[in-house]
Amino acid sequence: MKRFSLSRGDIFGGVTAGIVALPLALAFGVQSGLGAAAGLYGAMALGIFAALFGGTNTQISGPTGPMTVVAATVIASLIAIKGDLATAMPAILLCFFLAGLMQIGMGLLGVGRYIRYIPYPVVSGFMTGIGVIIIILQIFPTLGHTSPGTIIDIVLNVGTPLQDINWHALLLAIIAIIAIYTFPKITKVVPSPLIALIIGSLIPLFIPMDVRIIGDIPTGLPKLHLGLFAAISDFPIIILSALTLAALGAIDSLLTSVVADNITRTQHRSNKELTGQGIGNMVAAIIGGIPGAGATMRTMVNIRAGGKTKLSGIIHGLVLLFVLLGLGTLASQIPLAVLSGILITVGIGIIDTRGIKHIRKVTTTDAVVMVIVLLLTVFVDLLQAVAAGLVISSILFMKRMGDLSEQQSESTIDNNGKDYEALHDEYGTPENIRHLVSIKRIIGPLFFGNNEYFQKLSRLMPPERKVLLIDMTEVPYIDQSGLYTLEEIILFLERQHIEVFLLGLQKQPRAMMSNILLIPKLVDESFIFQDRDTCLKAIQQFLLKNGSTNT
Repeated sequence: MKRFSLSRGDIFGGVTAGIVALPLALAFGVQSGLGAAAGLYGAMALGIFAALFGGTNTQISGPTGPMTVVAATVIASLIAIKGDLATAMPAILLCFFLAGLMQIGMGLLGVGRYIRYIPYPVVSGFMTGIGVIIIILQIFPTLGHTSPGTIIDIVLNVGTPLQDINWHALLLAIIAIIAIYTFPKITKVVPSPLIALIIGSLIPLFIPMDVRIIGDIPTGLPKLHLGLFAAISDFPIIILSALTLAALGAIDSLLTSVVADNITRTQHRSNKELTGQGIGNMVAAIIGGIPGAGATMRTMVNIRAGGKTKLSGIIHGLVLLFVLLGLGTLASQIPLAVLSGILITVGIGIIDTRGIKHIRKVTTTDAVVMVIVLLLTVFVDLLQAVAAGLVISSILFMKRMGDLSEQQSESTIDNNGKDYEALHDEYGTPENIRHLVSIKRIIGPLFFGNNEYFQKLSRLMPPERKVLLIDMTEVPYIDQSGLYTLEEIILFLERQHIEVFLLGLQKQPRAMMSNILLIPKLVDESFIFQDRDTCLKAIQQFLLKNGSTNT
């Protein structure tokens, strides 16, 4: 097919992305607790299968910082429950497999289209929190020590490595960081993380150093871990972790897809992308790899190197396979401190510096949401952080919309209100009935965020008024709360012998009112109008008929 026609750009893009992915895959594998080989397995499986079945042509997938942070937490918690890694391994891989299965379910259910509703402060706080976590996790390895499993333990025990610094490890980490930031100024032909990896690995060969290395990396094709299905009895203790990985991977991947769309001027298929990511993570689990997602930096490298189709992602995965088949022995000699230096730059790159820079210039509510999500991400839980951010953002948004609707809406209910004469003049209310008619113009949706305000207004109606004209011309939507509020207002006014006329009722509000028989049970069709002049004439005739005016 045309979309699979091989091009020079796809070859260059895939090979370059594979080279960039190599040190990151090794580093993420070590950080996860399963070892460097697990990082390579995950990068290879996701690279090939997520590209093949996904919905973003230029996306490169593999282990990412956010996914590795969660995966490491899952691995540590299951080891604590089971006693050792070998015993916990089936449950760990089943958790990763279920996460992929859930992502396929998300794709089939069409969840992908909702990614655009995540507010920027939530994304900003989350990504910055992930960056901070990655940096904190590298403190111990950078100083030549084994890192505790949790952020809290690292913070509480940070004094231990500072009292016994392995200066060789620290030197290699610093050299790796310097190489990553300075080498692109010389040339961008070779990815700087690869240069850092090579330099940091060669130095100990010429200068004796006491540093820890990756150690044994299996060569050849990975083994199948079909025994993971025997851990189905552990389903209750892994289901929430699997859901966390699935949700995080979905967010991570689709945000990367949006970035790719902006650069390539294309349109990804979000639900298909989720399906592809799910398949990739399931395959990764079966061969003993860590889970991953769409990787923004590697995707950018692929695009800039000329990658345009899914073949570039597949080629990236094949490059890692060739490394696994032939270079495993060399990769095993890489110092862990070099990988720590590389990961520190990854963490710095993930931090949303733009959001932090503008924190004093955005609204207070947005700044508060970002900080809360950041703190929850670092010290509590990633999924809970996103959930809390979404809930807080939604509540604040509803409040702002409710306040805005109140501010924009106008009323002649109060005789002394500033809108009394101006609004009657605008509507052309006859002079002889103004004292008998109140006008309430609602601007925006009538929903749970502003219904209390309208309930209070109805109780302010002076006793001499006989008609309330509710102008709903600019009310495009009414929810159940707003519907019942409107019903309560009409019933209350009915008991006060005040008739309600409706003007400009739109399709959705009318349908909602008809569904619960508010029309015609409480408001007869003869009291609903689309034209302002016709409505005022009907009100005048109604008042005349009921003896409220002599005109």
